[in-house]
Amino acid sequence: MSPRRPSVPLEQEPDAEVDDGVDENGYSRPSKSQLKRESHELQELGEALLELPANRVDDLDLSDRLREVIADAHRVKTHEGRRRQLQLLGKLMRGIDPQPIREAVASFRLGHARNALALHQVEVWRSDLIANDSAITRWIGQYPQSDVQQLRQLLRAARRDVQPDAAPGLAQRQQRAYRELFQWLRAVLEAESNDEEEQSHERDNRDDEIND
Repeated sequence: MSPRRPSVPLEQEPDAEVDDGVDENGYSRPSKSQLKRESHELQELGEALLELPANRVDDLDLSDRLREVIADAHRVKTHEGRRRQLQLLGKLMRGIDPQPIREAVASFRLGHARNALALHQVEVWRSDLIANDSAITRWIGQYPQSDVQQLRQLLRAARRDVQPDAAPGLAQRQQRAYRELFQWLRAVLEAESNDEEEQSHERDNRDDEIND
């Protein structure tokens, strides 16, 4: 009977390292999905940044490199080229505080929405005033400080511009009187809006003084 060979212990493989989501200092690391989501959000913010007018971009505290990429993105015409510029823009924005950019974009979009609403209001008033005499009474009731005589003159001219076979309240947009009526109504509404804002600021200032 041959002597029994001593058993040799099998080498154990070292335990695989497990990523517990904690760095060497004990702080939680962002997950891959979170990093991907943040990268996508920065790219979207970069695309929104391209909507801003040049004067608003100038007011932001951006690096020269970031401004250069923004300028290049405006010049790029192809879809693929624009996609690459947006990726680069999002990458560069990782090293800055994005909050001022978010605030600038939100402020610009809010102002744009207000302007669109104001223009729509002017369009509605113009159509109503041309189509219905009763709209003049409503206008005077809402804007008694406006020059009613000038309004009537503009209306007479604008109504002459209306095509005989056009639907009620519609006129040829290329006619001068039609455009002049729009500009006059817009000026009155903007002046009224500015007065309301000034009165609101004055009330706020008085409230602050009382609270102090």
